[in-house]
This record gives sequence, structure tokens and C-alpha cells, in this order.
Amino acid sequence: MSRPERVLLGCIVAAHGVCGDVLVKTFTDEPADISRYGALTDAGGGRPLELEVRRATSKGMIVGVWGVEDRTAAEALKGAELWVDRERLPGVEEGEFYHVDLMGLEAVDEAGVPFGKIANVVNYGAGDLLEVVLSDGGKRELVPFKFEYVPDVDIEGARVVIAWPLQFEIAQLEDPSGNDDAGE
Repeated sequence: MSRPERVLLGCIVAAHGVCGDVLVKTFTDEPADISRYGALTDAGGGRPLELEVRRATSKGMIVGVWGVEDRTAAEALKGAELWVDRERLPGVEEGEFYHVDLMGLEAVDEAGVPFGKIANVVNYGAGDLLEVVLSDGGKRELVPFKFEYVPDVDIEGARVVIAWPLQFEIAQLEDPSGNDDAGE
């Protein structure tokens, strides 16, 4: 499985103030590192944006964008994704992954039986979750991205081992009609 050549580092979510600053949601380990890699571009490598971090807020990083000097210009950037060439990023330590490298990996149970694919990595504030699209109908499940639930990630083998939480296994065994006597 080939790895993407570009990695998403953040997204401009809003204009901030009247002097051209923007609010950026970052996907970097340290939010202030969003400006560490030089000019960032859109997904295709165009539209370079040079960023200068001003300060952190509870909603994201307040960032100045070179050449953007008023609110109107800043508002035009809303929704812009901020990508970087993979070669400009540091390597990862063992047990660390760029989220983009997890997307599309096959999800298998502890016995190695495939049951879905990783569609996304999300974080709603309590830690990363793997969004798994199940093979049998496309239903989506969220799995905490912690060792007890994800004991093995094999990027080269294009698979992730998932040990389902007990509640999920019990829910799958129950009769969807709510009849507790099912199977008797």
C-alpha cells in the first residue's frame, strides 16, 4: 500500500479580528508547530500560504497569513486545508502514525478475519478514535485508538487489528428486535 505524498496539517476555520488573522484547527502533535514546515498548500500543492502563529486559544491557533491584511481577505480563506509534502515532516517513532497512513487500512479481528476498513481518525476531545466502515452493510463504528482496542497496526501489511470492546460484542449478539428470548 503506497503512502500519500502529502499530509494534512490543519484547516482554516474562520477569520479572526479585523487585521487578517485566521483561526486554524491544527492536526499537528503540538498545535504551534503548524508554522514549522514553511509554506503550506492546498491538497494539490497549489496556493501556498506562509503562516505565523500568534497565539493559542481553546478553539485553535490564531495565525497570521503572509499577504492577508484585512478581514475580507481572511474570510476568503475559510475552509482552506493546509497540506505539506511528506518529505518535510519528521519520521515517526515506533507506535506513532500519521493519521493519513491509517485511512484505508483493512480492519481485522484478533483472529485475522477482515471485517471493515479504517475510514477516518477523529478526536472529539477525549482521544483519537478510529472510524471503521464495516464490510457488512457500511455501518460505521468508532473504536478508541488505544492499545487495549488496537493492539497492532501494520502499515506495510495494510491492516489494523481491532479487539472489540465487550459492549460491542454483546450488542451484536442481542436480537435487534429487542426479544431477549432470541436463540432459545
